[in-house]
Amino acid sequence: MKLFRRTVIAALAAAAVAPAFAQDIKPRLIRFGYGLNEQSNQGRAVMLFAKEVEKASGGKMKVRAIGAAALGPDTQMQQALIGGAQEMMVGSTATLVGISKEMALWDTPFLVNDAKEADALLDGPVGQKVIATLQPKGLVGLVYWENGFRNLTNGTRPVAKLEDLAGIKLRVMQNPVFLDTFKTLGANAIPLPFSELFSALETRAVDGQENPYNTILSSKFYEVQKYLTVTNHVYSPWIVTVSKRWWDSLSATEKKILMDAAVKSRDFERQDTRAEAAKALAELKAKGMQVVELPPAETARMRSKLGAINAAVAAQVGQDLWNETQHELQKLRGGR
Repeated sequence: MKLFRRTVIAALAAAAVAPAFAQDIKPRLIRFGYGLNEQSNQGRAVMLFAKEVEKASGGKMKVRAIGAAALGPDTQMQQALIGGAQEMMVGSTATLVGISKEMALWDTPFLVNDAKEADALLDGPVGQKVIATLQPKGLVGLVYWENGFRNLTNGTRPVAKLEDLAGIKLRVMQNPVFLDTFKTLGANAIPLPFSELFSALETRAVDGQENPYNTILSSKFYEVQKYLTVTNHVYSPWIVTVSKRWWDSLSATEKKILMDAAVKSRDFERQDTRAEAAKALAELKAKGMQVVELPPAETARMRSKLGAINAAVAAQVGQDLWNETQHELQKLRGGR
């Protein structure tokens, strides 16, 4: 009888809590914009996020995934979030540099050696410190996803050494560090929104571009590019951001639902992206792209030319943040 009574009391308590929990969740339509197509690694992760949010909210919070840059390039979506005209997006950290100078840290050429270092740095104190700089600007950063290590493609000639970059019209993101990096390496660096890139390559308005294998494949750049050089010159994260104006209107329960779903989507997206990267490279070869592995000596030559770029990044993001980053990397590499 005592067990029965306890069971009934527990059930009644749960029933009392349930309506309170439900009241913390309002019916919401969340517009989540992204740049790649629905079949990309980005698209798959957005869909997983949407399912997690709908499930955790009992169907009250619905995510409308809008891909293929239908809401505009990253910069346009960022302004829409700041103004409260759009709720969520995922995009490059590089296009946020104009909003948060600390985001330039992730554009540092050859900053990390591998994905393990990248995860630890992004999810640790340094990454969270950089994310926190967005809130005063009208954005809330939730998690970092992986875009991947960036590599070069072009339609002019194989790039096997530093000198081969000379004069190549290379599309780069609208970001000072990328512009200065490739100008220093000898290319004719041209800023251009991602949404305009395929057309620019097709019409030869630009000769080449740089992106991870997955993006090169999903965006079908192999149709308009012949040569791919494995440089791994920058590890490029994506970041899931939310309109602060909208975020501040949410209950603590709703915020937790979104954050939990964001973490699940992050873990899924990274695993998915890495599994796809090796397959993507093999497929790009099969589709006729000529792949050049940049020799270590040439990588070292490129690094040696970019000391001024690193110093400029340190000055931009702040010497304290730069020193903390180097200290964290030293710890990750077993240094003392």
